[in-house]
Amino acid sequence: MSWLSAGEGYEVALQEGRVVARAVTGKGPGRQLKSLPKALRDHPEVDRLRRLTEWLDRHADACVAQVDTWMVSSLPVPTGLIARVWQDEAWRSALRDLVVVGDDPDDVGFLRDAAIGQAGDALGADTRSAPGTEAGELRVVNLDGETVRLSPVTVTLAHPVLLPDLDDLREFASELGVAQRVEQIHRATWNKPADLAANVTEVSEFSGGKFASRFQLAARASSAGYRVSGGYATCRVRDVGRAEEAAVWIGEPYWDGDTETGNLSWNDRDGRSIPLRDVGPVAWSEGMRMAATLYAGRQVAEGAVV
Repeated sequence: MSWLSAGEGYEVALQEGRVVARAVTGKGPGRQLKSLPKALRDHPEVDRLRRLTEWLDRHADACVAQVDTWMVSSLPVPTGLIARVWQDEAWRSALRDLVVVGDDPDDVGFLRDAAIGQAGDALGADTRSAPGTEAGELRVVNLDGETVRLSPVTVTLAHPVLLPDLDDLREFASELGVAQRVEQIHRATWNKPADLAANVTEVSEFSGGKFASRFQLAARASSAGYRVSGGYATCRVRDVGRAEEAAVWIGEPYWDGDTETGNLSWNDRDGRSIPLRDVGPVAWSEGMRMAATLYAGRQVAEGAVV
């Protein structure tokens, strides 16, 4: 960001998320100062940059949250949209190095770049979109270590439980030094057992985790990004073409004594209980992940094996 005049003898700028200053007069003009001079701390330009920093932080968090929603629900995302938002550093940071899947299940790779184009232009790829409409081209690194170009109408930011080559992708990511802003390939996953009975609707694996108060358990759920509603911590996932909500009992809302985690269950959008054998693979994994996250914060007796 360019330097802005801030009173007599100083200029300020935004660098790496903080406001910095430099002197433009005196013995060392142009020298960046180690800290903001007292005279600048309440200057309007400094205040404006601080508010801009706060907005940029909120924007970056919103980008990560949106990309996480796309990934968790494995929603098809227009390639042209990814190419457009790629120009924004916050979006680029949230999307870079995520595993994307094209029209062909074998078109899988780590997203490294995106470009906007028009159908039939110099991108030189079949965009499969209407003539004259905006399209996008993605550059990904596949498991063969090759950089390839993908330009389907949409791509999927796949949930890891749906990636058949997850172990290979994790190994290759380590070789590439991949660091994802949105937790994807290193996300904890659970595969649904194949032998579930038809009438079972709850999982008790993570029930019985004791907490000093219901407030403490609710705070743990909220800080992990889960919704607290009534006596439950919940997370909603769009899976197998429908919305499914996982729920874990955390205690009565106004209970001020100790509490413990309850069973895990899933409901459809109308609040009806879903038999475990009918829960989608992503909803199952995300529900188990939520229950395990809450349970991990339980009180553990000294010397107990966990």
